[in-house]
Amino acid sequence: MPSRNSTLLDARAVERTLKRMADEILELTGGTDDLVLVGIQRRGVQLADRLVELIAASETVRVPRGALDITLYRDDLQTVGPRPVVGRTDLPWELDGRIVVIVDDVLYTGRTVRAALDELADFGRPSRIALAVLIDRGGRELPIRADIVGKTVQIAAGDRVDVLLEEVDGKTSVIVTEAGTA
Repeated sequence: MPSRNSTLLDARAVERTLKRMADEILELTGGTDDLVLVGIQRRGVQLADRLVELIAASETVRVPRGALDITLYRDDLQTVGPRPVVGRTDLPWELDGRIVVIVDDVLYTGRTVRAALDELADFGRPSRIALAVLIDRGGRELPIRADIVGKTVQIAAGDRVDVLLEEVDGKTSVIVTEAGTA
């Protein structure tokens, strides 16, 4: 059966959206003082890298960027298998008193963000934590919301939102795949 994919954002739309999100991060945090962007592995890290570049272009300040792998903090770790693939967490500076913006590609149930918050707590006590996501697709299972959203869409529970990034996938776009298609 052929797949029923629709493009939600093409590469140019993703860049425009990220530019707006970078400006919103600066507005929300009052500038770059004590600001740290922390991407959730996998694509949240690449999105955080892009946001750091956009902020540097407008503010001439390079904001630190960290990375979180939340695998061991998942509430469904037992379903992942006996040997989960654990990526790299990289937070080489103190978080105490800093403003941390967690960056992720898609916000769905909220469980990934909950795991990220749990992991961040092991590294310190930021003065504030905010959440920036490229896509909010609804369907929350936990009371979590993003402070900065690139695009909000309502997607059926069985459908999939795929964020493709040049750095990982060789092209940039956001695609929705309907349930039951390959």
